[in-house]
Amino acid sequence: MNQAARHIGRTLAFVLPVVLVLSGTLAVTRVPWAAPSDRTQVLTASSHTASTQAKAARAPHEVLRDRLLTELQEKNPGVALTHLQQASEGRPSLARHCADIARALGRAAVAKYGSVKQAQAFSRPVCDTSFATGVAQNH
Repeated sequence: MNQAARHIGRTLAFVLPVVLVLSGTLAVTRVPWAAPSDRTQVLTASSHTASTQAKAARAPHEVLRDRLLTELQEKNPGVALTHLQQASEGRPSLARHCADIARALGRAAVAKYGSVKQAQAFSRPVCDTSFATGVAQNH
């Protein structure tokens, strides 16, 4: 009996640290990457692309532009222009990109509606009428 207990003790003394190390290692290899949406990306700690993905982070104005262009397609240019104005007022660092984003929205509106006249109907004085400039560039 004494020898069986000693054998079990030695086995546990060897196996327990191995299990703890492996479980700790597995716990830290899954890092939730910044994903506020329902889809969560997981990046393993040993991934060689981790540093390149971090470098490929996009500028806030590019993210805003893409979000507004998607919104324009799903809803209408008026909604996108309202959100552009709110974003520019809320984050002054985005204000210098406002005109470029508004022009891109104007071009996208013409592409969506296929008509300068229809796209121009959504024009408003956001970012010094840059939306209208973007619409006119497709004319």
